[in-house]
Amino acid sequence: MRHVALSTVRRLSLYLQFLEESERAGTTTVSSRALAERGGATPAQVRKDFSFFGSFGMRGVGYPARELAARLRDILGLGHRYRVVLIGAGRIGAALAAYPGFVERGFDLAAVYDVDPAKIGKRLGEGHVVVRDLAQLEADLAAEAAQIAVIGTPAQAAQGIAERLVAAGVHAILNFAPVALTVPPGVTVTNVNMALELEALSFALKHRRA
Repeated sequence: MRHVALSTVRRLSLYLQFLEESERAGTTTVSSRALAERGGATPAQVRKDFSFFGSFGMRGVGYPARELAARLRDILGLGHRYRVVLIGAGRIGAALAAYPGFVERGFDLAAVYDVDPAKIGKRLGEGHVVVRDLAQLEADLAAEAAQIAVIGTPAQAAQGIAERLVAAGVHAILNFAPVALTVPPGVTVTNVNMALELEALSFALKHRRA
C-alpha cells in the first residue's frame, strides 16, 4: 500500500463519524459530496482518499453507509481493543480519563501515572482508575504491555517520559505536552497543541471574508 498521509487518516475518521450518524438516522446511502462536506474536502478528494484502500461505491449512486462504515472501522484498526496508559493526572489527564468515547472506540484506559503524592492513590475518570506512582511504569508495562500512551505532563518532563515509554515497548504516543518529542523510527507520535490550534483560529478570524 502507498504511503497514506496523516491528513487522509483524519479525514477517514471524520467520514466514519458522519456514516455512523447517517446510520442512526436511518440513511442507507451517502454521497461523496456529503462525505466531503464533513471531511472539509471535495468529492474528488474523498474518492482519492478511498483509492488507497480499494474500490468503494459506484459513481452516481453513492456509498452504502453501513458497509462503508464497517470498512473504515477495519482500515482504522477499530476492530481491536487497545490498552492505553496515561501519564499525568492533572487537569488534562483528568479530562481525558473522564471521556467515555475512548472505550466506545476500543481504547481501554489501563493505568494513570503521576509523581505527585497528593494524586497517587486517588481514583480518576469514568472507570475510576487509581492513579499510580510513575516509578511503577516500567514494571507495570513489563507485566502487561500497553499499545498506546498519552502524555499529559508539563513540557520539561515529556521527553524523558517518552524515552521511558519507548524503552518499555510502547510504539504509539499521543502527546499533549507543548513540546516536540524525539523518538526513534518505528514509533509514532501525534501532537495535540492547543496553542497552535487557537493560533490557526486567530488567523482565520483575521483573514475571514467580510
